[in-house]
Order: sequence, then C-alpha cells, then structure tokens
Amino acid sequence: MPIAIFATIQPRPEHRDATEQALRLMVAHSRGEPGNLRYDLFIGEGEGLAFELFELYVDQAAVEAHRSSAHYQAYRATTGQWLAAPTQVQLAHPLDIAPFN
Repeated sequence: MPIAIFATIQPRPEHRDATEQALRLMVAHSRGEPGNLRYDLFIGEGEGLAFELFELYVDQAAVEAHRSSAHYQAYRATTGQWLAAPTQVQLAHPLDIAPFN
C-alpha cells in the first residue's frame, strides 16, 4: 500500500536560500530512489516562510530506505541549525489518487 508523506520545513530567514538549495538537491536524489513515486517541493504562501514536501512511496520499506539514504542523512546533518522549528511530518495512506503515468 502506498504511503504519502507531507513535510513542512521552516527555515530561519537568513538560511532561506541555502535551505532551498539543500531541498532541491534532496528532490533530485530522492526521485531516483527505488520505491519513490513522487517527491515534490513547494513554497508556502501566507504567514511565515515554509517549504512543503509531498512524497509518495510504494511501501514502508521504501520510506525506510529513503530515510537511511546518504543524501537524506547529509541533508539532516547540514540543515539542522538552519531551521526555525522542527520539521512537521504527517504520514497518510492514499484513498483516491490519480494513476501514475
């Protein structure tokens, strides 16, 4: 069963550009992972600066492989001090999603 992850990343204003660059690198690497169906980056609108990630994996094993990957571990080690708040992560199981092309 696919697993969706919604993550909100709130960088400190002075680290906005560096955080975006790190996230774009994560996107490039993560899209090529076995078991990854989607890895999309958004910038939030409204109060406060926030990046939003939408991730979709084929199963829990693919999620765990992503979290164990060298690029994910490097991202976490690099950006930890750049964030204004802990990353908010929500997991969900799709009920009705469009087919993959």
